Amino acid sequence: MSTAPLTWTVSLTAVDHPEAATVLYEYIDELASRYYGRQATSEEIVAALGDGADLREPRGALLVARDGAVPVGCVGLRWQGAGLADGDAELTRMFVRKAARRGGAGARLVGAAEELARACGAGRIRLNTRKDLVEAIALYGRLGYRPIDPYGDDPYAEVWLAKSLG
Repeated sequence: MSTAPLTWTVSLTAVDHPEAATVLYEYIDELASRYYGRQATSEEIVAALGDGADLREPRGALLVARDGAVPVGCVGLRWQGAGLADGDAELTRMFVRKAARRGGAGARLVGAAEELARACGAGRIRLNTRKDLVEAIALYGRLGYRPIDPYGDDPYAEVWLAKSLG
């Protein structure tokens, strides 16, 4: 397995920062297009993006991975909402640009999210995803995420996973 170049960094980034907005748009574009089996429209992407309030303090955070100055991916954490139990964080909007995949960015992003969640007092991270996102499910499994009971009301959720941070 290859690893992410040492030039890669991961940092907290405001959800409305232009780089974050671009990467999040690409994430929704790929996710929606894959789901629909066709190119998602700009209107569908913008509607799915929402206002990003769940990724802003005090409700959450967004991390962006960069290769040098170029954003290559993102991952969000939620602290509040979505029925989170005390001590839980929720991993969301995990994305790595196609050109940067297979280089360790996904594992680095999830690791950075786990570090931030742990530093903020979370004892567990949970997530949900779709069955067709097999690459993501495999990554989470390699990183120690295990199946849990379904939670929340996300109509696209088909797989629920969690990892203890203790």
